[in-house]
Amino acid sequence: MPARRLAGPIDFYAAALAAIIGGGAWSFRYLAIAPRETVGICAAANAPGFCVPRFYVLNWQYHHVFGWAALALGLAAFVLGRRLVAALAIGIGVAAVVNYNGTYGIIGAAFGLVAWMGVNSGRYDATL
Repeated sequence: MPARRLAGPIDFYAAALAAIIGGGAWSFRYLAIAPRETVGICAAANAPGFCVPRFYVLNWQYHHVFGWAALALGLAAFVLGRRLVAALAIGIGVAAVVNYNGTYGIIGAAFGLVAWMGVNSGRYDATL
């Protein structure tokens, strides 16, 4: 079994990736989706450019895509023991909770966090 180690540079990059994904989802939600004015703006004949990604985010929210993606990534990270997949699972899990897909999203984020801790404890023989 590999030796236990403290957090290295790859852990900081993975944490930054998870924070960027989760923070980006939160920012987009509260700047482009939550304000009531955006409904009227996006229903207009020439809607601004942010209405297209807004439509897809709302559609994916309705179909629980964020939650299922977080759960799939979390399970993959738990089985494979990869930091990058675990960071993606945590980031997408936060995005799922922000977009009201928390049932599956929080489970996927938890699997990702457990996998990340397992990689750092030496449970997995993994580099990324």
